[in-house]
Amino acid sequence: MLEKLQQIEEKYEETERRMQEPEVYSDMTLYTRLAKEQKELHPIVDAYRRWKKYNSEAEEAQELLSDPEMRDMAQDELENARFGMEKTEQEIKILLLPQDPNDKRNVIFEIRGGVGGEESALFAHDLYRMYSMYAEAKGWKTDVVNLNETELGGIKEISFIIEGEGAYSRLKFESGVHRVQRVPDTESGGRIHTSTVTVAVLPEVEEVDFEINPADLQIDTFRSTGAGGQKVNKTESAIRITHIPTGTVVECQDERSQYKNKDRAMKILASRLYEAERQKRDAQIAAERRSQVGTGMRNERIRTYNFPQGRVTDHRINLTLYKIDQIMDGDLDELIDALVTADQAEKLKASEDES
Repeated sequence: MLEKLQQIEEKYEETERRMQEPEVYSDMTLYTRLAKEQKELHPIVDAYRRWKKYNSEAEEAQELLSDPEMRDMAQDELENARFGMEKTEQEIKILLLPQDPNDKRNVIFEIRGGVGGEESALFAHDLYRMYSMYAEAKGWKTDVVNLNETELGGIKEISFIIEGEGAYSRLKFESGVHRVQRVPDTESGGRIHTSTVTVAVLPEVEEVDFEINPADLQIDTFRSTGAGGQKVNKTESAIRITHIPTGTVVECQDERSQYKNKDRAMKILASRLYEAERQKRDAQIAAERRSQVGTGMRNERIRTYNFPQGRVTDHRINLTLYKIDQIMDGDLDELIDALVTADQAEKLKASEDES
């Protein structure tokens, strides 16, 4: 590992030198590419340099142990340096794990009401609001692609895109069945109802990333509709695209322009087909890892939101937080950080088992 880290540091330093050359600085395309490489290498190089500092301190302390007057102080310094080395080694191991190539992509969310009728639709709306507020707090942009509402303000289904650096890396763990336990506004007897909502999270891919044969597509136009079937757009600008081989159907009716709706629908179709192909490939390569955190299996019950008890429980990592109001207002970092940590631990264990 030390040899690999030394090579990474040398590459980092070479990139730094090249970025200072006049001919590179004047070539914006090349300079931008090198700056991106440097940014990606920086966390590993920074950790490696800290490890070398701790290692040097440990060697110095080891030499002082033979001096009776310095022994106690040297022993403390040696223990601190060794602790720093061990902690940094763990950090480096995580940084060296293979990165998900989709982590930097934008993310497509598809939320659908499940069991529970109108209460399920109302909770689907609450989840959309939760993710929108989280995106806003991160400085990301949210665009609704398709929305099917109920008369009471619930959501039967919604597709939306969140655009921002690292959006997929943070939100990819949200795929699955979300269960809510609460007393509905329409419940006069005060009984707690249990409902479910299905969330699918896809990395946004371009059509060039996933080739689709135009002959496999059926494209229909129709008029956009609002809640209860109310027409909100008199022109047939809404688009429905059916991928005939898989039966995958995508609708987009948010934009007034038929061209924009078609472009959005094609992106979502490409993303769905790409994700289905990726899951199939991953299952073939490592079937035993399908149950780990982050697989995004849509039939998994991943989380329960219990309003009477004020708690949210993520069943994959057995984490319960008693801050349901903050979470529903988009305060998701504590949950997501725990999921990221658990995912890294699984990957570390797998890499150690393989080695």
